[in-house]
Amino acid sequence: MLVSISYLFKQAQYGGRHTVTLMTGDGVGPELLGHVQEVFRYAGAPIDFEKIEINSSTNSPEVMHNAMLSVRRNGVAIKGNIETKFDDPTFKSMNVALRTGLNLYASIVCCKSIPNVSSRQNKIDMILIRENTEGEYRQLEHENVKGVVESLKIITRERSTRIAEFAFDYAVHHGRKKVTAIHKANIMKLGDGLFLECCRSVSKKYPDIEFNDLIIDNASMQMVSRPEQFDVLVSPNLYGNVLSNIAVGLVGGAGLVPGMNIGSGYAVFETGTRNSGRSLTGKNIANPVGMLLAGCDMLDYLSHHRHATLIRESVQNVLSDKGVQTPDIGGQATTVEVVQAVIDEIKPKTKSW
Repeated sequence: MLVSISYLFKQAQYGGRHTVTLMTGDGVGPELLGHVQEVFRYAGAPIDFEKIEINSSTNSPEVMHNAMLSVRRNGVAIKGNIETKFDDPTFKSMNVALRTGLNLYASIVCCKSIPNVSSRQNKIDMILIRENTEGEYRQLEHENVKGVVESLKIITRERSTRIAEFAFDYAVHHGRKKVTAIHKANIMKLGDGLFLECCRSVSKKYPDIEFNDLIIDNASMQMVSRPEQFDVLVSPNLYGNVLSNIAVGLVGGAGLVPGMNIGSGYAVFETGTRNSGRSLTGKNIANPVGMLLAGCDMLDYLSHHRHATLIRESVQNVLSDKGVQTPDIGGQATTVEVVQAVIDEIKPKTKSW
């Protein structure tokens, strides 16, 4: 599960330590992030957290301003998901506001089959890269005539080219062989047609990387029936969201997979499916693995590779070798028991440091 993207950006260090913004989010976010802090302490990770209480009940311009100010100051954040109310048309997604406000244009979700973890497929190893700032997520809707709603999907050459270049660069730096562009250009000939055109144009600059494209409905079917064919996928915003959730489900579920949002100056790390897990709050059964691995990806981004590898390998040993697993993947362990097992793996390895 190693996901090193530190070749992209280097953040400033103070005394060898980094300060990271921690945004609590809704549901199980606060408790899972608490476990991340605990594991980091035992691993000796040189990270200090600036905690920002932000969730769906604190939806105010002041809270959002303070959160963005903190990320701009620190450069890096880890967050729980912030729920978006769908029964209130005036409630705008705070997650989208963060991504657009900080220009976090690339979402990356890495899905790989995990040994001894029950899943529907066992040959998955794919990277899903999603344009994160436009498309349907611009939240541009209006009802000029009662009962008739227009929802605008924005696709631009600049941002389509940017995400395509990001996907191919990622493939090169991570030894990947193929990039697949996902679209619906047969129906949305202008918008998705432009996205596909940009991907094809960029692909010509990377002759050593195989390129192909798939229509989103076919890609969804292929992902379920033959996921082993996929390597790196690049897509507009909405399609990437759908495919990421399918892929996460195929490797074991929402609690296992980390995600990251990368921009030209900032990075925000979270779980891959952006699910708050509100129904699991306080029950001590939420799977902590996805958030712990998000923390590992953050450490890699900050070039703390030794600490990232220590925690990541400890998590993998607990999951695969010792079989300490939460109920969502067929186990009987509690959240705390999984975290404690990870800490027990870490402790003897840090004595020689």
